[in-house]
Amino acid sequence: MANTIALAQKFIPMLDEVYQAACLTAVLDGAEELVQQGANANELIVPMLQLQGLGDYDRNTGYAAGDVTLTNETVKCNFDRGRMFSVDNMDNEETAGVAFGHLAGEFIRTKVAPELDAFRFASYCSKEGVTPVEETLDDGAKVIAALRKAVIAMDEAEVPAEERYLFITPTLYGMVEDMETTSSRQVLGRFAGVMQVPHTRFYTAIQQKTGRDGETDGGFAKAAEGKQLNFMVIHKAAVMQFEKHVAPKIIAPDQNPDADAWKFGYRNVGIADVYQNKLAGVYASCQTA
Repeated sequence: MANTIALAQKFIPMLDEVYQAACLTAVLDGAEELVQQGANANELIVPMLQLQGLGDYDRNTGYAAGDVTLTNETVKCNFDRGRMFSVDNMDNEETAGVAFGHLAGEFIRTKVAPELDAFRFASYCSKEGVTPVEETLDDGAKVIAALRKAVIAMDEAEVPAEERYLFITPTLYGMVEDMETTSSRQVLGRFAGVMQVPHTRFYTAIQQKTGRDGETDGGFAKAAEGKQLNFMVIHKAAVMQFEKHVAPKIIAPDQNPDADAWKFGYRNVGIADVYQNKLAGVYASCQTA
C-alpha cells in the first residue's frame, strides 16, 4: 500500500504539468483561495460582494449610510468525468512509472484537455445573457472588424481592459496575421493573451458521451444545436472556473481481483460558469447557421 501511495504522490505534479501545457483555457482558472469546499463533494463556496453607490454628503449629518454585503454562494460543480485504465503487470514488470507516465500524459493531452476546453467554451456560450453573434468571417478585414466590435462592446460595458483573453481559430488568426497592418496589430494588442483554438473543440454546445453502452469511446462531439465558434473574448474575472484534480487512483496487481494488472483511474471535477453580474465579460462570435 505504501508503494501505491508513493506512486500517486509522484504523478500528481506530472498530471498538473501536462494539464497546464495542453489545456488552452487553463489561463482562466480562478484563484484557489477564493473558494472553499462545500458541504458536499461536488459543491464549492464562492464569496459574492455587493456594494452601494455614492450618496450625498450632508454637512450636518455627514455621510449617507452604506452597506457592504458579503455572501457565500454555494455552487455545484458541473463537470465530473473520469476513466479507469488497466496495464498488464508483465508489460510493466519493474515499475508502473513508464507505462502510467505515457498513458496519463497522452490521455490528458489528447482526451482530457480538449474536452475541458470544449466544455468550458460551450458552458460560457450557453449562459443566459450571453448570446453568440452569428457572422460570416471570410477575410482578414471582416475578422478585424468583428474583433473591434467585441472590444468596443466590452469597453462600453466598462469591462476592465486587463485580463481580457482572445480565443480564436487558427484559420481566422492567420487571416489577421496575413494582413500585416497597423490596424491588425492594434486590435490583437488589446488582449492580455491570444490563444489559437482548434475548431474541433470550439463549439457553442457539445454532447458529452457516457463511455458506456453505445458510447464506449467516450469523449465529446458537437451537439446537434451547436454552432462552430469563430472567436471568444473572455475577461478572466467574469468566469467561475475552478478545477479540482483528484489524485490518481492506483490499484496494484495484488489488490486487483479481476486481473494481474495495474489499474489507473483518473477523475476530474470542476465548474465552468459565468458570474451573473459579469455577463458583459464574455463575448462570442460563431458561424452563421
